[in-house]
Amino acid sequence: MGFGDRLAHAWNAFMGRDPTFRHEFGSSTRPDRKRLHYGNERSIVSAIYNRIAIDVASVKIEHARLDENGRYKEPIQSGLNSCLNLAANIDQTGRAFIQDVAMSMMDEGVVAIVPVESDYDPNTRSFDPLELRCGKIVEWFPSEVKVELYNEATGKKEELILKKEFVAIVENPLYAVMNQYNSTLQRLIRKLNLIDSIDEMTASGKLDLIIQLPYVTKSPARRALAEQRRSDIEDQLANSKYGIAYIDGTEHITQLNRALENKLLTQIEYYTKMLYSQLGMTEAVFDGTADEAVMLNYHNRTIEPMVSAIVDAMRWKFLTQTARTQGQSVVFFRDAFRLVPVNQMADIADKFTRNEILSSNEVRQIIGFKPSNQEGADELRNKNINQKAEDKNAPKEESPDEEAVKKLLSKGS
Repeated sequence: MGFGDRLAHAWNAFMGRDPTFRHEFGSSTRPDRKRLHYGNERSIVSAIYNRIAIDVASVKIEHARLDENGRYKEPIQSGLNSCLNLAANIDQTGRAFIQDVAMSMMDEGVVAIVPVESDYDPNTRSFDPLELRCGKIVEWFPSEVKVELYNEATGKKEELILKKEFVAIVENPLYAVMNQYNSTLQRLIRKLNLIDSIDEMTASGKLDLIIQLPYVTKSPARRALAEQRRSDIEDQLANSKYGIAYIDGTEHITQLNRALENKLLTQIEYYTKMLYSQLGMTEAVFDGTADEAVMLNYHNRTIEPMVSAIVDAMRWKFLTQTARTQGQSVVFFRDAFRLVPVNQMADIADKFTRNEILSSNEVRQIIGFKPSNQEGADELRNKNINQKAEDKNAPKEESPDEEAVKKLLSKGS
């Protein structure tokens, strides 16, 4: 681009801002972000939610076309596929949207995926979602739900009554473990909140003192005198520069702010281990030291049910019966090579290419290399067998015995 073209087509974000857009509502924090329930955001529960939500969002979800045998054929370039893989709305990418759905599903127990914008009216005919939002279900009706949804036009969350026909309602498959009132996770949350309140009381700055006075305080006059003595000591401590007070030689002070012995910590450790076992995960999943078998068990018992719940709900509500008959579906794929160490990748690549499962370029794509332009890099064939093109197309030579048999047959005829 020349200098004149740059001047003619240049644009600067700080210049030429007319007309100036003014909004009635603004926020110092992101208003559409998911806020966890009180007590969940300041405990180990938030770490568990975040880890599971990130792993759920790492699974690739596509609006795809299947063949006559129900096998994956190709992706469909649609609004739904764009929402799942590019941008779900003006604020969230496709991966951030799935993470928001998983986080809300674990925190609320059930969540609504709402097509806030589509090519046609969902109440009249089939539609293709162009923009998706995750909403909280506030109230249930026989055929509708009241959803608290973020409105990007006003910047606020509003409540809408929508039909269940085109709203994908996703329920947490681990509801009995995570969201039931007396479930393991909820009991763990109550124990954690209780120990937090005890810690706040211990660190509140109170002295917790008992003053032993040299007289009996059974009469009202003596009690009033004791209250006056306590008030005097409080004033001395409050008004002193270093918090020093004096008492009489006949008075004694006993301090009580010592550690209390209880079983809360033991109970929290017990419920934490039970929760890990019920969710199919271990502490090694969080610190990154889990081996392939542990991660496989975690993905099969925890991640796969949640991804399947999201995919099934979208396939049910966003695809019509005609579309499903034509082979359209919503499918998900998990990268099987993500947990493979580098020292095993060469052996796996050799086995997959030798058995004509993957081509050389497909293997290169998995390990992050660009495709090769060499001939045969996209072919499914065993590279260990040297097959030349001229050998494949050359006519088969007949043996001398076969020629003699043909001559005898021709004479006899």
